[in-house]
Amino acid sequence: MGFFDKIFGGSKEERNIILSPVEGEVVPLTQVSDPTFGDEILGKGAAIRPAKGRVVSPVDGTISLMFSTGHAVSIVSDLGTEILIHVGLDTVKLEGRFYKTYAKDGDKIKAGDLLIEFDMDAIVQEGYDIITPVVICNTSDYAQVEVISGKKVQELNEIIILKK
Repeated sequence: MGFFDKIFGGSKEERNIILSPVEGEVVPLTQVSDPTFGDEILGKGAAIRPAKGRVVSPVDGTISLMFSTGHAVSIVSDLGTEILIHVGLDTVKLEGRFYKTYAKDGDKIKAGDLLIEFDMDAIVQEGYDIITPVVICNTSDYAQVEVISGKKVQELNEIIILKK
């Protein structure tokens, strides 16, 4: 029995864990006002009300798409999970203002690697909601998507548990 099995009670493949990419408060994705996220059109997941303007990788994996505007990133984990992290709602309209990226398409990343910094106050002053959806885009690959919501999290706390 490996370390992960002892700690989490199942193999890594059986319990695929997505860590928090942002410090803040986790809320159900259904609380996001944008129907693309709130109606789970892109997939199931969680949303975070950020307390800090940083996004770190929630998994070991590869950047499949770092949006040129810096407001979102898509990652494929080493276990094949497709994750979209979208900082704010309609923030693509900011055209990259208030965002700085630290990774590019194709980069191999580890959980905790800094991906994006964003100026929370400036984004809010421009009239945008900074709630940050974390969506599992290949939800149909999993029998169960468990979201740990209703609590404050630090970067890299567990927020989503996926089971095949």
